[in-house]
Amino acid sequence: MFPLSLLELSVQSHSCLFIAFQNLWGRGSRLHTQSHVQFLIIPLAAIVAHSLYQPLLGALCERVFYKTRTHCLCLYSKAAETFSQKGQKNSNQLYIVLLAGNYLVKSLPERIFRKLPKSFSSLQFPAEISSLAFISLNIEYEARTGRACKPPPQSSRRKNFEFEPLSTTALILEDRPSNLPAKSVEEALRHRQEYDEMVAEAKKREIKEAHKRKKIMKERFKQEESIASAMVIWINEILPNWEVMRSTRRVRELWWQGLPPSVRGKVWSLAVGNELNITPELYEIFLSRAKERWKSFSETSSENDVEGVSVADREASLELIKLDISRTFPSLYIFQKGGPYHDVLHSILGAYTCYRPDVGYVQGMSFIAAVLILNLEEADAFIAFANLLNKPCQLAFFRVDHSMMLKYFATFEVFFEENLSKLFLHFKSYSLTPDIYLIDWIFTLYSKSLPLDLACRVWDVFCRDGEEFLFRTGLGILRLYEDILLQMDFIHIAQFLTKLPEDITSEKLFSCIAAIQMQNSTKKWTQVFSSVMKDIKEGDKNNSPALKS
Repeated sequence: MFPLSLLELSVQSHSCLFIAFQNLWGRGSRLHTQSHVQFLIIPLAAIVAHSLYQPLLGALCERVFYKTRTHCLCLYSKAAETFSQKGQKNSNQLYIVLLAGNYLVKSLPERIFRKLPKSFSSLQFPAEISSLAFISLNIEYEARTGRACKPPPQSSRRKNFEFEPLSTTALILEDRPSNLPAKSVEEALRHRQEYDEMVAEAKKREIKEAHKRKKIMKERFKQEESIASAMVIWINEILPNWEVMRSTRRVRELWWQGLPPSVRGKVWSLAVGNELNITPELYEIFLSRAKERWKSFSETSSENDVEGVSVADREASLELIKLDISRTFPSLYIFQKGGPYHDVLHSILGAYTCYRPDVGYVQGMSFIAAVLILNLEEADAFIAFANLLNKPCQLAFFRVDHSMMLKYFATFEVFFEENLSKLFLHFKSYSLTPDIYLIDWIFTLYSKSLPLDLACRVWDVFCRDGEEFLFRTGLGILRLYEDILLQMDFIHIAQFLTKLPEDITSEKLFSCIAAIQMQNSTKKWTQVFSSVMKDIKEGDKNNSPALKS
């Protein structure tokens, strides 16, 4: 009936609450069931919250609230008398109402207190109900904000604490109000023990979190130092002598550790190359052509064919670009409409559809282009994008060349069985084929499946080793989660690999990737891939109708 939380209720209009209480009391003596008790507790909690957190809400509504609270207390006084007459003395909800009402009365100014009925002054509470009942009214506020609320002022508050309590949990050490039976010695000792245990546990948790933060800061500082020293080497030694040093053992080791962000874009451009000989001027030409076609497509749709590609196909491709851009790294809020890189991403993808109409736009391209935009200038990002998608593996996937894709999957399974035989057999038992999880990984080059910083490090080594590293990374992911995957069935495996855990770290993943051996019976990736292609061709020949006749 009351979905609002205690804190939300506390900031509602006090005049509205007062009207609700008056309407409620219009039911008269019928307020005697447990549901009506609960009906009273929640609005009262709002008044209690205002009293406790009054400094947070300000003093603007102070006059209104004193008047409202006075009337509400009168109503609750009558309610308490009604409950008592109906035999509801054993109701825990009633005790909370009475206890909170008792505190509200004490918090009122003297001039208002004199006008209240005397029912509250003689309230009696059972021994088992202590100040802990009042804590239940504040627990949600403390849980939501992480801030402790101040307990109600008590004249008999203990002064021998080792430190001032910072949470309502300290209320278990409070003496009971004068109108309640005093605690027994055993109960007081038990409360003290419980409180000491809570404090000790909190201290242990705080120390553990402090050690964790210190360790993280130490690792981050070490990583920053490593990046800074590596950046100097890349800028002063490697990049000026790129062709000579790119294949040396020292450079390859530095490359494996990850490229410094300041030189990442430059190294990617050099590693990918520009076999297509695209220039910034050529990009501007295709970009202007894309803008003209966007304009013409929005104005007319009567043409049936433009340069061999139907208008419907091109319009679908352009609409898909708009849709995909909004879903590209949504947590960054920089590629969506209105973001700083929205137009740049739209321009690069649009220009590419004009540059390669045989490929057009395919889902997943937006993630690749976005990663390049984050590391390169617009024209350089387009050049790297077009050349990257022109690589054999990417071209096969983005052109949806099924025969080539099957060859890549078959080669992947050879190394899968070689490195993770147990998991390979588990996948086979469920007929779980690589296309179920590999397609998304390859289409986006892991930029959608992995955290962005980790995906960039995968890109670093991909630019060094080529397509082989994409499949090696896939095997590294399977190795990392092998124990978990062995406990899953088909559906759960597919769901898990489609959305990998977000807490995956580069250290764990790259240690698993390093353990993957891309060698089968002395054959490396390229040799195994060639053998697979040869076997498939021979199989096609043997199954051809001409040979059978």
